[in-house]
Amino acid sequence: MSENIIEVADVSFRYDRDDVLEHINLDVPKGAFLGIVGPNGSGKSTLLKLMLGLLKPQAGEIRLFGKPLARFKDWSRIGFVSQKANSFNTGYPATVLEVVASGLATKTGLFRFMGSESRKDAIEAIRSVGMEDYLHQNIGELSGGQQQRVFIARAIVSKPEILILDEPTVGVDHQHVQSFYEMMEILNQQLGITLILVTHDIGAITSNVTHVACLNKHLYFHGEREKFEELDDAEVSSWYHHDIQLLSHEHELEGV
Repeated sequence: MSENIIEVADVSFRYDRDDVLEHINLDVPKGAFLGIVGPNGSGKSTLLKLMLGLLKPQAGEIRLFGKPLARFKDWSRIGFVSQKANSFNTGYPATVLEVVASGLATKTGLFRFMGSESRKDAIEAIRSVGMEDYLHQNIGELSGGQQQRVFIARAIVSKPEILILDEPTVGVDHQHVQSFYEMMEILNQQLGITLILVTHDIGAITSNVTHVACLNKHLYFHGEREKFEELDDAEVSSWYHHDIQLLSHEHELEGV
């Protein structure tokens, strides 16, 4: 039986008087690639913030690696790429190598000179996302898709066991989205990193992930991708509160 490295047990959360999440129960097995999908305002990003300890639930419990969130301290085991990475200041004067190496600041110290071991780790992370040809290029000169790869390298340079990504393909050219998911597959299957990814792109999710969670204040579905693909349009539309058409053989979504 797979080890659950994240456990969300009967979690509810509200902003002021607005209920955002109600009675969420969700487990993330070690080695999974979980895609969390749902319409705007469905609570997807809030759920990630709760998992990361950035917000505290009004009810329920979250456990990371078997420990209650309040007692979990080893945050180097978790990497995170936020939506804000997509609005990066293109004038920032740093090379790809420097940006990725900054992900080791908690280990080496923010202002310490990059040692040979840190440089080796940074280059390895850059190579794993296919950006080794851009080591010394200013990050502001890269495309949105290339910058996103660099931020992912920065998140994995400390060798986390889990990588959490919030809408990572926003701002990425459509032609580069599939190569992004191919990179995710490499991180998951070859490097063994457990992935949690929030996205609106159900088509890409059903092509690449191992598990799906469909969220809209309530958790309507949580299970293996194959089970999600068996659902009919009407059922998924009822969760989104408007009509959608799933084209499973093309892995596309219409009407969202």
